[in-house]
Amino acid sequence: MTAQLLKGRQRAKQLQTELSERFTELAAATGVRPTLAAMQVGGDAAASGYLRAISRACQGVGANFRPVELHEQSSAGDVQAALAELSDDEAVHGIMVLEPLPDHVDDSQLIDRLNPAKDVDGVHPLNAGRLAAQRQPHFVPATPAGAIMLLEEADVAFRGKSAVVIGRSDIVGKPMALLLLHRHCTVTIAHSRTENLPEVARQADILCVAVGRPEMITGEWIKPGAVVVDFGTTYMDGSLKGDCEQGSVEAAAGMLTPVPGGTGPMTNVLLMRNLLDAYRRLVSTPNL
Repeated sequence: MTAQLLKGRQRAKQLQTELSERFTELAAATGVRPTLAAMQVGGDAAASGYLRAISRACQGVGANFRPVELHEQSSAGDVQAALAELSDDEAVHGIMVLEPLPDHVDDSQLIDRLNPAKDVDGVHPLNAGRLAAQRQPHFVPATPAGAIMLLEEADVAFRGKSAVVIGRSDIVGKPMALLLLHRHCTVTIAHSRTENLPEVARQADILCVAVGRPEMITGEWIKPGAVVVDFGTTYMDGSLKGDCEQGSVEAAAGMLTPVPGGTGPMTNVLLMRNLLDAYRRLVSTPNL
């Protein structure tokens, strides 16, 4: 068996074209291009890379981008004040807080100060709670939203299937589990402390992996014919690796999102969709 590869790059290009047209129509009608602000505290290399990727995504659809880069030694009060300024700024329509944050900055206290109407990452408790309760409006974090889109467009059957999500982060693991639950899967959330983790994984009709450990999952963990979603993105020896060892997993699975080229290309383009939705809600222009 060789898995069908669910590649996101072509779909992401189509979405980017569609969104670019909508941003252009919005600018023509209102004179406004939505603005996304991204705050980085410190110089983490991965966060800096993501900042550049977000800038390119904004440029690709015609949105404005405002990077806010603070020194790692900035006090918690200064970081909170900078976020409050963005939350209150009517010219800013979407806000992201990039991780990691320095140890002296409490991420939960910081996120509580984020305007939930501008929370395009879906991390504010109000948005996370509304997603859990299936109550609109809320923002769905872009990475799991992109994965669900790829699965739906591949006609993956969800209802009644056993789904295992390995990873419990607020922006990937937990929301992915909720999105699967909302589609009538029976969902197990596993993590590094789960006993007999390979055995748990082998029960999954749909296995989603977001642990950040390159090539941790091998074909022996895979139920034959399972759908496998690999969210991993770790650079090793100059190349990007997923959480799955692609060769053996591809040989066992029925479908697989490859790394690179699977869920990754979908993430930033769906972030742009969240930015457009945020603008609409803030200015009450649902038809634009």
